[in-house]
Amino acid sequence: MYMKIKKGDKVKVISGKDKGKSGVVLRALPREHKVIVEGVALYKRSLKGTAGKVGRIIEKSRPIHVSNVQRIEK
Repeated sequence: MYMKIKKGDKVKVISGKDKGKSGVVLRALPREHKVIVEGVALYKRSLKGTAGKVGRIIEKSRPIHVSNVQRIEK
């Protein structure tokens, strides 16, 4: 299947938990038919501390299926 959405496109989420949010595509995953959108579908991940480093919590974006986003502009 051909994906019309590419890296750098501005998209809007049209269904799901983050419906109505918009952002820029950071990465396209054509084999999985998914995209990673900046600031959308965030989850928190904790990193353990190691010798000399402190543990911390970071936020990452989950992939969203292409059918759940609509391109606003290139």
